[in-house]
Amino acid sequence: MLLNEDLIVWLILLFSWTEYIWELYLSLRQLNIYKTNNTIPDDLNEMLTEESFKKARLYGIDKSKFKIVKDFYSIVLISIILYNRWIYVAWHKSEHFAEYFNISLDQEIFISCIFMTYVTLFNFIVNMPFTIYGTFVLEQNHGFNKQTIGFFIKDQLKSLVLSLVIVLPIISVSIYIIMLGGNMFVVWLWLFTTVATLILLTLYPTVIAPLFDKFVTLPDGPLRKGIEDLASKLHFPLSQIYIVEGSKRSAHSNAYFSGLFGAKRIVLFDTLVEKHDEQKKVTTGCTDNEILGILAHELGHWSCSHIYKSIALTEVNLLLLFTAFGLLFKYSMLYTALGFPAGQEPVIIGLIVVLQMILAPYNSLLSFFATALSRKFEFEADNFAVSLNYPNELRSALIKLGKDNLDYPIYDKLYSAWYHSHPTLLHRIENIKNKIANEKND
Repeated sequence: MLLNEDLIVWLILLFSWTEYIWELYLSLRQLNIYKTNNTIPDDLNEMLTEESFKKARLYGIDKSKFKIVKDFYSIVLISIILYNRWIYVAWHKSEHFAEYFNISLDQEIFISCIFMTYVTLFNFIVNMPFTIYGTFVLEQNHGFNKQTIGFFIKDQLKSLVLSLVIVLPIISVSIYIIMLGGNMFVVWLWLFTTVATLILLTLYPTVIAPLFDKFVTLPDGPLRKGIEDLASKLHFPLSQIYIVEGSKRSAHSNAYFSGLFGAKRIVLFDTLVEKHDEQKKVTTGCTDNEILGILAHELGHWSCSHIYKSIALTEVNLLLLFTAFGLLFKYSMLYTALGFPAGQEPVIIGLIVVLQMILAPYNSLLSFFATALSRKFEFEADNFAVSLNYPNELRSALIKLGKDNLDYPIYDKLYSAWYHSHPTLLHRIENIKNKIANEKND
């Protein structure tokens, strides 16, 4: 008969494998779409060639196969970690490291920081083969990777150090609050993480993002004037417009606005702006008016308060998660199931077990609904751009971006519903058409 501790581990593994099999099924459905659909949809005939459509299809096939292999690797690794109680092994090694420097084992916060450093380094190392393959094989074979080996190494190391610099202080304060917060620790923990999140969102555009990419002010010209006029028309609190040199990392395109409070900045990837070949023919990118169509969509997110709605929902979810944690983390069997001796119940282990493992079904369900809500927000932002008289510009820009990014436009419905935070290109084009027709009828 299974011990109760073993039963907990097997239940966690059962859900992990169930979710893996479900996602594998979705990936195989989408892979079949890539392999069997060779006809350009009617809505894209005028702007897509057979060659570009074939490239997008082959890119989709390679990405799908890569995902299938990576997901299998991840589930096997998780199973090995849980079955062999490696979480306790990492904690035990953290204690040995602390003892080596004559640090008392009573210093749980310090040992937790060592443990999280171990975990971060372990994840960094075991995932590095896939990071390298994804960048220098998958992306490079399809013309997207622009990174040199030196740039890649520097980028990865900066990301690793930055994650530790951000995570360790937050973990330390969180553990301190849980240890000393009494019966109200859930509220204090929630308030702290809320403040920390808002601070990070505020610092990201001006402090964190420039560590990885170079931002230059968009020079004066028709595009800048068009953006400023659009912002002025909507009373958008624009402070600056930047071009980010994303082409040093990838050929993918994007645009966004940042700034949580007060003045905001608009950022355009340099890959978004039209590029020409030696014969002065347009090769990639969008026209100024198409970029304005894209920004009308982005400002739609601002006008509809999507950022604040998303933050509010995130905070409600955090409060629910912390409440569940407060009810479950003192359950001793959660720790002994992972190999910890009776009576040893580190707070950081409780956070990992409860929030990531025990509540995994809830997290998956929430992710599904959050993805659906995100698609709703995207449709609303598209409708906002249409209401500003940018329907044709937005439509052509979406098609061009899909073409430049080798975004295959045909997706399995179940796959799209589970994974896509943005509607598919064909759904967005159909929505724009319907919005125009409804406005004409009105």
